[in-house]
Amino acid sequence: PKLPNAAPPQKTPLRQHIQGGLQEGKSITVKGRVLLGAKSFYVNLQCGDGPEANVALHFSARFDKLPGYVVLNSYHQNTWSKECKYESPIPRGSTFALEIMVNRDSYLTSVNGIFFLEYLHQLPPSSVNTIWVDGGIELESVEFPNTSVSPPVPSPAAPPPPYSSRTRGPDPLLLKTDWLCFPCQVTPYKLIMQGGMYHGRSITVQGVVNLSAKTFFIELRYKNGVAFQLSPDFDKSRVVCSSQKWRSEERLQGLPFCKGRPFTVNILCEVTCYRISINGIQTITFKHRYSMLNEIDILEIGGDVSLTSVEC
Repeated sequence: PKLPNAAPPQKTPLRQHIQGGLQEGKSITVKGRVLLGAKSFYVNLQCGDGPEANVALHFSARFDKLPGYVVLNSYHQNTWSKECKYESPIPRGSTFALEIMVNRDSYLTSVNGIFFLEYLHQLPPSSVNTIWVDGGIELESVEFPNTSVSPPVPSPAAPPPPYSSRTRGPDPLLLKTDWLCFPCQVTPYKLIMQGGMYHGRSITVQGVVNLSAKTFFIELRYKNGVAFQLSPDFDKSRVVCSSQKWRSEERLQGLPFCKGRPFTVNILCEVTCYRISINGIQTITFKHRYSMLNEIDILEIGGDVSLTSVEC
């Protein structure tokens, strides 16, 4: 069946030139539907359109083992890099919108508006000039928001083999010094902090703001209430800090968070206040409104955000 309310599907394999190459802030969106009998599909960002071109990013969804999984890697000097695997958010038979955003140091991938994985650059994004799409999908479109592109050209030849012929189930997520990917930690997130809060305790939250974000929150709670909440408001471009019953809000005008971008929030507990740093810059000082610090033993995070790390 065809996609509802969609243009006729495009043929695969598909090769499309990226006019002007890739730069920081540019994004690519691939929309389609995975066929019910699909074994795999992939999206390549390539440095050239020939069969032996280097591949700066290879996003491959595979269904040879259940549950399905995604592999991210790259191809350079006739060699595939180490594979980074994670459980696939795109099951067989589903429609999807895969967005790839070019960050300064990495590609940020999201599926249907929710952050999925980050992959550090192995080749300069400026060397990428072609996108290849192939496999068991019905392709709806390849879009370059706010940029002009040349018309798609059906591929006359196959790109480099998208992955090894070995068949194996998903491996544990591997972390290497020369490449990195982050899993998407489901929110809402809740952590019981042994010993509660105390002078000198530090909490560090790292994640990525969802592309369609309106708000998210980080809360320090005790048994009967909220001692501290930090909540960005993307509609009003501000950060709101408050406590139980949301009285006497303190607001930071301006927004140090960006949709689709990673962030780091550090909360340092001092004798009289919390000191909050965002992306390494001290931003907010919030005086304690609940003085029994040792009873503040719950950390909760929720809203339009995907977590990569929480440290207490």
